[in-house]
Amino acid sequence: MKITARELNRAALSRQSLLRRESLTIPDGVRRVVALQAQHPASPYIALWNRLAGFTPEELDAAFARRAVVKATLMRITLHAVHAEDYAAFRAAMQPTLYGSRLGHRFAAAGLTPADADELVPELLAFADRPRTSAEMQAWVEERLGAERKDGAWWGLKAYAPLHHAPTAAPWSFGVRPSFVAAGTGRVFTGRAVDAEALRTLILRYLSGFGPASVADVAQFAMVPRAPVREALRALDGAVEQLRGPDGVTLFDLPGASRPPADTPAPPRLMAMWDSTLLAWADRSRVVPPDYRRLVIRNNGDVLPTLLVDGYVAGVWRPVEGGIEATAFHPLPPAAWDGLAAEAESLTALLADREPTVYSRHHNWWAKLPAAEVRLLPGAGR
Repeated sequence: MKITARELNRAALSRQSLLRRESLTIPDGVRRVVALQAQHPASPYIALWNRLAGFTPEELDAAFARRAVVKATLMRITLHAVHAEDYAAFRAAMQPTLYGSRLGHRFAAAGLTPADADELVPELLAFADRPRTSAEMQAWVEERLGAERKDGAWWGLKAYAPLHHAPTAAPWSFGVRPSFVAAGTGRVFTGRAVDAEALRTLILRYLSGFGPASVADVAQFAMVPRAPVREALRALDGAVEQLRGPDGVTLFDLPGASRPPADTPAPPRLMAMWDSTLLAWADRSRVVPPDYRRLVIRNNGDVLPTLLVDGYVAGVWRPVEGGIEATAFHPLPPAAWDGLAAEAESLTALLADREPTVYSRHHNWWAKLPAAEVRLLPGAGR
């Protein structure tokens, strides 16, 4: 069976609850979309506002506080918010990647080996049996290893050890100075061998939220090598089906998963910075037109807050005095502007009690944008 590029786009939007806002609890909403990028504390909130009917930030605060949703270093060695029950399998699937990247040169430069990490991690987790600030964790490392090895050791351990970020401060549960707490999974993560069962779990969860997808897509999402992904998909024979993508590449998907028609209407959205939907595939043209990729995904890794129009990135947005400034990279029809205006009114109401100028430290990128149509979308009550 062949699937077109536009059908792939609609499948992505459907799986990511971007064709309509879903009536789901916060944990179920997070599980539905698999994982939310969480480099910026506000982004999981804005991501869920885009996806869930009646979303209130206090509900996500509460989910983080009771650890029904957890924030941790996971896929692509970046911060994600995931359902608590998914964390252990996702972390186990990431073990070879975290081992190789965080116990590598910088860790070794501190005079440490992976065997040292295996010895240190249980002690570090015991210390983090309750939330500990970054300063407290670094002091523990320094006391254990000495000042000269502290920085390299902590750089490796804070991502390699199974740690959750602990809520610290308003307005978005997590402040600029992180605190950590032991994940408490009861699992031991050592060595660099692939945990085949965990990888299969991650792949199935990925396909549920982002499929159909290629081997390269799965590997890109998780930053794991393609060979074990390919082997895991072979082992899932019968649990997954194969399709042919628009470029002839083999795609994998779950039987019966949502794949709406290409002409399914897609409402406009104001997407969060680093939204997973912009980053989940090796071929990001599923949602980001190739001509716009360099505009919204910067060389340093910043992924700007974007306008989604008819299912594709069409520009960027930022809060300004009086509302949301929307920059469109190509002409938009009046209906799209009307839809974006309604979204802007809702978003400014959400931000008003939290951080009206969210993402303002990234405004330097706007000076680097090409000439485009810019409109002020009035905020709530304007």
